[in-house]
Amino acid sequence: MLNLIWENEQDKIEITDELFDKIKLSIEKALEYEEFTDDCEISLTFVDNDAIREINSNARGKESATDVLSFPMLETDEDGTLIIYDEDIVDGRVLLGDIVISAQRAQEQAEEFGHSLVREMCFLAVHSVLHLLGYDHERSAEEEKIQFEKQDEILNILGITR
Repeated sequence: MLNLIWENEQDKIEITDELFDKIKLSIEKALEYEEFTDDCEISLTFVDNDAIREINSNARGKESATDVLSFPMLETDEDGTLIIYDEDIVDGRVLLGDIVISAQRAQEQAEEFGHSLVREMCFLAVHSVLHLLGYDHERSAEEEKIQFEKQDEILNILGITR
């Protein structure tokens, strides 16, 4: 079971109960799709462009307002299999990591791509969960293809389409 701890640290985009529920459902579906059945915990924070720019600069040395940042807690072996150590489990839950979404950038991208904010936020959440589970589209073109196909499949299962 997922324990999703979340905070809204921005005031530019309203995070409605309906929007949050869809995001949480998307995260749960991504875990289910990847057959991750351990009780787990994910931290989700909504920020604005200024805040994510600062986090991106501090964490990655990139001076831009990105849409989402993922901070995985688990390591993977050379095959991409998650390695879960005892210290990764707190109160019986595997600590998967942190997701930071710029709600402001998500709204901009939704408008740019011509779909809903719900679709964009759910896409970013699924994208980030896959990062927490060891996927990294920046490692290779093949891994990028796999990660993006999985994202589309998960959102299609949920009926969250463009």
